[in-house]
Amino acid sequence: MKERSWIVRFAAAMLLFGQVWLHLLQGKMHNRHIMEHMVKAGPASIFPVLLVSGFAGMIFTIQTARELVQFGAVNAVGGAFALAFCRELAPILTGCVIAGQVGSAFAAEIGAMRVTDQIDALYMLRTDPIDYLVLPRVIACCLMVPLLTIFALVIGIAGGIFVAFQFYQIAPETFLDSVRSFLEPSDLVIIVLKGFLFGSMIAVLGCSWGLTTQGGVKQVGESATAAVVTTWVSIFVIDFVLSLLLFDKPIF
Repeated sequence: MKERSWIVRFAAAMLLFGQVWLHLLQGKMHNRHIMEHMVKAGPASIFPVLLVSGFAGMIFTIQTARELVQFGAVNAVGGAFALAFCRELAPILTGCVIAGQVGSAFAAEIGAMRVTDQIDALYMLRTDPIDYLVLPRVIACCLMVPLLTIFALVIGIAGGIFVAFQFYQIAPETFLDSVRSFLEPSDLVIIVLKGFLFGSMIAVLGCSWGLTTQGGVKQVGESATAAVVTTWVSIFVIDFVLSLLLFDKPIF
């Protein structure tokens, strides 16, 4: 029963995803709410994003540098860091942190409105909940998550440089030159694209799980948890598909 309910709610989320972009193309939005949600998805969330990315960059550098230094491949440390952390880990970690902090809040807020009949009140006032509640949140996340991803990338690289220099005596210039040699300008575009897609999924799934909440306070909490888990799974699936489409090259 729970599996069937999850499938129905996920299908509703995909339908909401299409409705959001249709309403966006039609110019239906409440602009005064966008800035409020941009603050929640941006400045209010930047500290955990940077903290996680900084330590992740240091941990990844420790693991890769320890092995590469043994083989005399010091100049490849930054390159390995660029291929794995910059392309994959930075966008994924940023998306997961925002999903846990912002996506869950969206689901809980809208879920509480649903169980207290505030959504029905919007209909009585001839206000579309998609325009009033969902669209500002989606726009905010689509704008702020790519920006936070870039910040996370910079802090992660700084953490990698610090560890490489302090523990393995790899000069910052050597590390950065290796990063630049492996990381192409097109990779930065892809990183921003991932942030945009992750941001849209975080907002849409959080809002959809809130809109489909039924019951009482307990169900609001369950919706917030389910929204976060579903968003995490969606982020990894999207990243897998993008990796196949953008980075996979035929062997022969």
